[in-house]
Parts: sequence; structure tokens; C-alpha cells
Amino acid sequence: MATVSSQLIWEIVKKNNCFLVKEFGRGNASVQFSKESNNLYNLNSFKHSGLANKKTVSIQPGGKDLSVLLATTKTKQHNKPAQLLHKSVMRKEFPRFAKAVVNQVADNYYRSDLKKAALARLSAVHRSLKVAKSGAKMRHRQVSKIRGRK
Repeated sequence: MATVSSQLIWEIVKKNNCFLVKEFGRGNASVQFSKESNNLYNLNSFKHSGLANKKTVSIQPGGKDLSVLLATTKTKQHNKPAQLLHKSVMRKEFPRFAKAVVNQVADNYYRSDLKKAALARLSAVHRSLKVAKSGAKMRHRQVSKIRGRK
């Protein structure tokens, strides 16, 4: 199978694909979002596209426990979709999550331009995994004053 450049794929996919979400503000499509996987900011741009780029990063909740799934694409497996992603599940505290993401994305010469986006997505996913403490909640009620005749 012949390989196709990322720029050509982006030119084909950028205006019409099934993941595209257009938000209309003041009569024109001012902001375009994308629901594709491996898109950290969910923006419809070449830099963040999971369809056009050969190297992509995805951070998702891992499961019921407080784990996070970090998935990166293998560059030489594009013709084998089942083997395309390298997934690693992390079950650590947040500073160790962040260090592992930085090591995998930036320090490993993978995609250093996505370091900030990966840490932002990791922070959002980790915040969503936190469970509120259960128990009796105290309600602060104001005492209503009973007014008599004046």
C-alpha cells in the first residue's frame, strides 16, 4: 500500500468528516471542534488532528479505579488498525502521572509540541476521576424571621 503524506490527508479531511462539530456564533462557523480520538484539545486543526498525524497522543480515564490510560500511536503500524495504539495504564498519584506523560510525550522525542496539551488533558481527566466524599452534608439554612403586626 502506498503511503500518503499527512498534509494530503489533512486537506481531504479538514472540511468534511464525521467527527467535525461546527459551533455557529454570529452567523458564521467561527469555531470548529472535532470529536475524534487522539485529539487532545478537540480542535479541528492539523496540529491536533488524530486522523492526519502519524504520531498522536490520547489520555482517557482507565476504568472504575483511579487509573488513566495513555495511548500513543505506533508509526509503523498504520496499515494494521488493531495494532495501531500502544496503550499504557497508569495507577499512580497525580505528580507521577504528570512525570510519566512528560517522559512519554516530550522527553522521548515523540511529540514535544503536545506536552502542554497532554498535561492539560491529564489534569482534566484526573479532576473528573475524583469522587466527592460521601456522608451527611450540613445545610446552612437561614432562619426566617416571623414578622408581627406593625
